[in-house]
Amino acid sequence: MGIDEDFGWAFAKSQAAAGVPLPKGGKVFLSVKDKDKPAALEVARQLSHLGFLLEATRGTAAYLQEQGLTVEPVNKVLEGRPDIVDHIKNGDISLVVNTVGSGASQADSASIRREALQKGLPYYTTMPGAKAAVMAIEATLKKGLTIRSLQEYHSPRA
Repeated sequence: MGIDEDFGWAFAKSQAAAGVPLPKGGKVFLSVKDKDKPAALEVARQLSHLGFLLEATRGTAAYLQEQGLTVEPVNKVLEGRPDIVDHIKNGDISLVVNTVGSGASQADSASIRREALQKGLPYYTTMPGAKAAVMAIEATLKKGLTIRSLQEYHSPRA
């Protein structure tokens, strides 16, 4: 649980409490199903604006590049090495956004999820989760952390 007057900071606190603090920079990996691509564009634009580099599987990369973003394509595991799992193992990735639809795509993503979890990377499988993470990252980059007691948050204001 995280609490703050700002949703972004509350979410950042919740992620830190869960043992997965959000990055303040680095490279983000995106691989999303077709229906999530418009929402992924918004997330990718915001992350790029915050200074993150973008890496994506070919389909996602092509979509984001068509929208004017700079994105480095990376191989899926079945497409040959080096692949995204290699990049995660090498410490090149600081955040993962991966939505899947079919059973086949879920199986393809299993090694990505496993490696991200082993590395302790923030990993989001829904676009609302990814949007919340971006809000949290933005909040941590814009203002400092404040810590107050529950009583301070919930006391009547004079």
